[in-house]
Amino acid sequence: MERNGSEADNVSILNCIDLSSPDIHKSVSLLKQACLDCGFFYVVNHGISQEFMDEVFSQSEKFFKLSLNEKMKLLRNQKHRGYTPILDELLDPDSQVHVGDYKEGYYIGVELPEGDPENDKPFYGPNIWPEPDVLPGWRQTMERFHGEALKVAKAVARIIALALDLEVDFFDKPEMLGDPIAILRLLHYEGISDPSKGIYGAGAHSDYGLITLLATDDVLGLQICKDKDAKPQIWEYVAPLKGAFIVNLGDLLERWSNCIFKSTLHRVLGNGQERYSIAYFVEPSHNCLVECLPTCKSEKNPPKFPPIKCATYLSQRYKDTHADLNIYNKHQT
Repeated sequence: MERNGSEADNVSILNCIDLSSPDIHKSVSLLKQACLDCGFFYVVNHGISQEFMDEVFSQSEKFFKLSLNEKMKLLRNQKHRGYTPILDELLDPDSQVHVGDYKEGYYIGVELPEGDPENDKPFYGPNIWPEPDVLPGWRQTMERFHGEALKVAKAVARIIALALDLEVDFFDKPEMLGDPIAILRLLHYEGISDPSKGIYGAGAHSDYGLITLLATDDVLGLQICKDKDAKPQIWEYVAPLKGAFIVNLGDLLERWSNCIFKSTLHRVLGNGQERYSIAYFVEPSHNCLVECLPTCKSEKNPPKFPPIKCATYLSQRYKDTHADLNIYNKHQT
């Protein structure tokens, strides 16, 4: 029988990487072990103060407390900027037979001004922002967090490079994290999940890109499945850790590493409490060609995936999981 999430004692033990530690060999060893085992780990002492994290959560909550009518004025566009209503996203269609995720979100990407030649790319362009008189200081808080989180992601990527026997600055190249697709997503969950009925805060999925940084409040909800092929699947909670990011690997890194490093299934179960989290998805640049890393292939282990451009891969994954925007036309009239 599937563990349905009522067993809060079933908590996964994850490695914890201290970004302030001078012992890089220890950090690489802990990260490599985590990436081979489950693709999830904690990062602490990352340089973002607790006071600022608290402010980001406070501003996120203020947005989600707005009326639905106010939030729908900021509905996401074709470039995945702005508000995503409850049930907008369907991450696990095989299990979520009737409805999508019981969560609402807000996407904030790399900000580029109108007229910038890069704006024709699918994940670049102007963001959608609440009016300053509705949420004073909101934009400034989110833009600052977007920039600070990218620094953390780049620090983590350097340790990942060493764990894959690459040069420490491998992912810093312009075509990778020198010009990244970085997407901040505020999330708000509510309701009670029931896996037996296909009702989830977020259905089972693996993330799409390179790495994800996740900050959560203190409400338990995130679960991981270390072996997606096990029957039955065993789900374990990931405990919130004050001041830490929970970091997980995405599918592009699994492709890049020829499945040596894992992108792990995870989901969110609601228990009736409101739950807030902040995800920061970090991907290489649009034109980056993701192909098997030289350190991850051999005669006995040839490349398992064909090369693919980052933007092509991400665009298809977003299209597969989000509702057609036309269904919201009634809200726009």
